[in-house]
Amino acid sequence: MSPTWRRPPLPEETFTDDFGQGEGELLTLTYPKPLPMRLDRWLVSQRKEQSRARIQKFIDAGYVRVNGKAGKAKTPLRQGDEVQLWMPPPEPLPYLQPEPMDLDVLFEDGHLIVLNKPAGLTVHPAPGNKDGTLVNGLLHHCPDLPGISGKLRPGIVHRLDKDTTGCIVIAKSQEALVKLQVQIQKRIASREYFAVVHGVPNGDSGTIVGAIGRHPADRKKYAVVSGANGRYACTHWSLVERLGDYSLLRFKLDTGRTHQIRVHCAHMNHPVVGDPTYSRCRKLPVEMPGQALHAVQLGLDHPITRERMVFEAPLPAVMDKLISVLRRRVHQS
Repeated sequence: MSPTWRRPPLPEETFTDDFGQGEGELLTLTYPKPLPMRLDRWLVSQRKEQSRARIQKFIDAGYVRVNGKAGKAKTPLRQGDEVQLWMPPPEPLPYLQPEPMDLDVLFEDGHLIVLNKPAGLTVHPAPGNKDGTLVNGLLHHCPDLPGISGKLRPGIVHRLDKDTTGCIVIAKSQEALVKLQVQIQKRIASREYFAVVHGVPNGDSGTIVGAIGRHPADRKKYAVVSGANGRYACTHWSLVERLGDYSLLRFKLDTGRTHQIRVHCAHMNHPVVGDPTYSRCRKLPVEMPGQALHAVQLGLDHPITRERMVFEAPLPAVMDKLISVLRRRVHQS
């Protein structure tokens, strides 16, 4: 037996407040199972386009009733209980403005968009940086985006650093966002990167495991720290090509911590070329706009059709030039 959904008029004798009134969506459903289940867990299973945290916020705000009474997250549901959920309309973005922007679209449908992000483009706004971000361009490209995932990061599933280039996926609906974020968390989605680093690592492949947290001396940086002071991070690397005093490496992420590849490379004494934060070398064979780090491949299951999809982004011209110059130097030596 599946839950029954309907949108009835709210009986005046049931509520004396404004529950379910005005703009928004009011849903009524019946709990069908013989065994009890917590209210929040069942609602998440029925409204998969909403995250558990968002459902719990609805409950805490008094937007959920069980048999006419305000529910709590741990309220046990029993067969035949009537649950009403009122979902208010999305909060508007207060100051973000859509901006026309040339987007390098690798794929797009009604549920998601995959882009090849250029260097120099910040993904989402932050205090003091509200213009010229990828989100501003996406708001112009996708008018429905403002209602997704929050005030400053609508639709953003994962992020790339400002000067990191390559594949990035953005959800175009709340359902797609939640399902794609789960894929990132459960490692169903795969992310692979190319980077040119200083020096040549020992061996042809390896794994870096090191918790990442704030640098103890410079709070603007991150570093490999003790497990108690950071979050577990795991990066797999393989050597693609030796380039004299440099190397081209390919990385695969198990986790997605802030600056993860950059911090792990610096930790193994092979910082990413051009990294303004974690590399001390400033004399480079090619002028770089930032670190030579590129998200070359993104694999994911389509959040609606479940089809496996793999996207690849070509190397940016400046990184391709850097590799060509280094190869030429090797051949000339």
